[in-house]
Amino acid sequence: MPVTRRQLIAGMAAGANRAAAQFRSGNGPKPRTSPAVCLYSQVLIKVGYDELGPILKDLGVDGCDLSVQQGGHVPPEGASLDLMRAVEAITGVGLDVPVITTAYTSLANPTIQTVAGVASEMGLPLIRAGLWKYTAAEPEQRLVEVQRDISGLAALARAAKLAFAFQNVAGENVGAALWDLNMVVRGIDPATVGYDYDVGYATAEGGVGGWSIALRLARPRLKMVTVRDFVWSKDASGAWKPAPCPLGEGMVNFPRFFAALAQAKFVGPISIPLDYQPKDEIGAIRRDVEFIRKQVKASYG
Repeated sequence: MPVTRRQLIAGMAAGANRAAAQFRSGNGPKPRTSPAVCLYSQVLIKVGYDELGPILKDLGVDGCDLSVQQGGHVPPEGASLDLMRAVEAITGVGLDVPVITTAYTSLANPTIQTVAGVASEMGLPLIRAGLWKYTAAEPEQRLVEVQRDISGLAALARAAKLAFAFQNVAGENVGAALWDLNMVVRGIDPATVGYDYDVGYATAEGGVGGWSIALRLARPRLKMVTVRDFVWSKDASGAWKPAPCPLGEGMVNFPRFFAALAQAKFVGPISIPLDYQPKDEIGAIRRDVEFIRKQVKASYG
């Protein structure tokens, strides 16, 4: 049975009220004239959320892409208390939490209403959604199913006064090439749903020029971007596959990418996922953060 707007609001209010009983409401991220350089908190999963703030500040980022999912810093079932605590631990040192990352792809999991309610209470503007896989069903049929799910997320976003961002993850995923997902969302209010454009995945899927076309398609609904890099390498079977590498050392044309972001006046969050395996993780984070800061400075001034 479809969830009604009244039920959505009631579910959000229950979670937000429980949290607000102990914590103050938030005002959301600070206004910006250039993108906020953020670290995806899953990179520091060995660190408790109560210790994230000082570490992130020392790493030189502007904010945090906070993982709110199983195995993340905030498990969804504990969001009514832990989400506010985590956000305040980060914002308390002067950083922002412009986005939280979840695994939600529909309203089926009841914890989504609590998470959205607390996010709304804290002024968090953006929730990154999970992934839809293509199945054995015909692609057109699968897209109809995804459209139904996204319509529900859009209704929740409207009620909570925030937005959902959808990823273009390479592989047999809905949205990998962006054209399919664009057909699904084009009739939905862009204030409620948009894209997390991953330039690494877009380059792997689209090659030398395809990533640029995909970015132009995403631009009217661009909510955030994710930055990763890769090189093509052969695995043990001889098949070519993208191998993650430090930012700037692979196939991604970052100067052209950031020039396009600046031209579009994009000022949303940039999430750094550090999906390769460096020997010195902290050193690698600092290097990637500095690399992105140089790209932002070169394009935004």
